[in-house]
Amino acid sequence: MVELVLVIEDEKEIRDLIRYNLERASFRVAVAADGEAGLERLFASRPAAVVLDLMLPGRSGLEVLREVRAEPMTRDLPVLVLTARAAEMDKLLGFEHGADDYLTKPFSPRELVARLRALLRRAHPAQEPGMIEAGPLVVDSGAHEITFQGRRLTLTPREFDLLAFLARHPGRVHSREELLRKVWGYDYVGESRTVDVHVRRLRAKLGEEPRLIETVMGAGYKLVVPPGGAAGGPVP
Repeated sequence: MVELVLVIEDEKEIRDLIRYNLERASFRVAVAADGEAGLERLFASRPAAVVLDLMLPGRSGLEVLREVRAEPMTRDLPVLVLTARAAEMDKLLGFEHGADDYLTKPFSPRELVARLRALLRRAHPAQEPGMIEAGPLVVDSGAHEITFQGRRLTLTPREFDLLAFLARHPGRVHSREELLRKVWGYDYVGESRTVDVHVRRLRAKLGEEPRLIETVMGAGYKLVVPPGGAAGGPVP
């Protein structure tokens, strides 16, 4: 089945450019020119993914993103954010509100398509063990939930993917580039800050045990299982 992508972008030239390239890549495309119309189209058409401009008239892209993540039916919907500004704060705000990835204008249409495909692959992962335990973490892939010390964590889709990946490989060091390839699903250099932001947010959500995810200087990150904790793998 051909997947539907919703593009919410107020600049007609950019909207048409995205539509043309996505249709060439065999996607179906729906479009909206402002945040309010975008939300109406989103809940009516149930797209497989959204390309969302941050700077929209009326309701901003961040407001749209906040509402998408607040609704159970769209909470896990892949969202690729577009921003005309390359400031660090814009990227952080996007991730804070639950963006899965971002591109800064001007962008390469080929990169847009590649990243969108990567997001969709992550949204439909290969079959994995239903339950994995790594120390105080329990990953339930079927329910798409992670609990820490018996407490369910509230995670964005990308935070879930990253923490679940680390839990499947406790004690192993992963470089930022490896995490971008295996968690984000694309291979490119220069955006390792994306990984750092998500690790920092995960540490904040882990509360009393932020060092569960350890930084290995010059190498990357690893999940540290406390002594006596499970070494990872399916829960019997």
